[in-house]
Amino acid sequence: MIALLLFGAFFVLIFLRVPIAVSLGVSSLIVLVSSSGLYGLEAVTDIMYTSVAKFTLLAIPFFILAGVIMDHVGISRRLIEFAQAMVGHRKGGIVLVTVLVAVFFAAISGSGPATVAAIGGILIPAMVRSGFTKETAGALVASSGAIGIIIPPSIAFIVFAVVAGDQIPITINRLFLAGVIPGLIMGLAFIIAAFYVRSREVKKGTFLPAEDVIQKATSKERWRAFVSALPGLFIPIIILGGIYGGFFTPTEAAVVAVVYGLVVGLFVLRQNLFKSMYRIFVDASLQTAVVMIIVSAASVFAYIITTEQIARDMSDVILSISSNPIVILLLINLLLLIAGAFIDAISAFYIFVPILLPIMVVIDMDPTVFGVFMTVNLAIGLFTPPVGLNLYVAAGISKTNIIGISRGVVPFIVAAIIVLMFITFIPSLSTFLPDLLNVK
Repeated sequence: MIALLLFGAFFVLIFLRVPIAVSLGVSSLIVLVSSSGLYGLEAVTDIMYTSVAKFTLLAIPFFILAGVIMDHVGISRRLIEFAQAMVGHRKGGIVLVTVLVAVFFAAISGSGPATVAAIGGILIPAMVRSGFTKETAGALVASSGAIGIIIPPSIAFIVFAVVAGDQIPITINRLFLAGVIPGLIMGLAFIIAAFYVRSREVKKGTFLPAEDVIQKATSKERWRAFVSALPGLFIPIIILGGIYGGFFTPTEAAVVAVVYGLVVGLFVLRQNLFKSMYRIFVDASLQTAVVMIIVSAASVFAYIITTEQIARDMSDVILSISSNPIVILLLINLLLLIAGAFIDAISAFYIFVPILLPIMVVIDMDPTVFGVFMTVNLAIGLFTPPVGLNLYVAAGISKTNIIGISRGVVPFIVAAIIVLMFITFIPSLSTFLPDLLNVK
């Protein structure tokens, strides 16, 4: 009864387009009041406060701030120019540029929508000039931006480690490293899908002649672009090298990234960041507030799922359907793909990890692999209609409607699901690097 009331109220609110944090909070309050009266509300503030007052979660605002700083100082533009100098002249080179830059910026921001916003303003018009329709250009950028929560540093992995850590030991270091190969494979799949779309549009006659063609850069131009992009290329080296070299924790790495961005902006690129500082902090604060409000509201929802034994009961139901691990994993993937199309990754972690993690223990799946394939599932949700946030960001930049861009994203969803199946059923894709470097 409690489970029906909790999830029923939540999905009704989602259907009514109530913001996800409000939906989580209100549905939780309804259950608490109905079961314990007003006394049930006493625990709400404590749960919400303790859920965000964790040292590990401090990495989130600092990584967000670092990403905003990098965007303001022009790091994304320099990465785009470097990628164009290296591969932009090739046939379909703009596709390679888009995915490569998405991967690079993913290693800075840790966020899907932030990656789309940072690279879309430059790359969507460039793709249109190269002959792609606005819908295809927006779809590729929206899809590629989802790599932002798979390639480390990833805000999604940080949240997963915090939520799963209540049940089973798992480190952010291992999750970060486990996301590298799946993220790169996802990028390769998007490149293949984009070339397929390009050939299909050529046959249909919708691929228009390019207005301008990027000339092959000279060695001097490539060197100049490389030097210009070095501050951005060094960021993942500093962050990941520092973490795995034992110099600092992931949370401390986020602070280092902020300081590095400020130093590069002020003293290397010689930009007057003091004029932009107010805007930078406002943007970062708004993004952080959204994440933390969702975390605090979702923690109350997760508290009810755990204390009322809803997680155990739902786990038993799933296990009663089949004892075959392959069938169970396919069912879980289907559940997460559907959920990801309607709710954000952070909320999904708080809702589903308490339910699904015990199942992973029963079928003896490495929690690292579970963290990766769950994150990939929810990354696909970022560009899956009707609620995929990346789609709305890309649609706004490309000045096209959400229906058109939703049609354009279908080949990329198919490519991503194929990659998801590989990641789910070939665990070594996620565990190879952590095991190779003996990261626990």
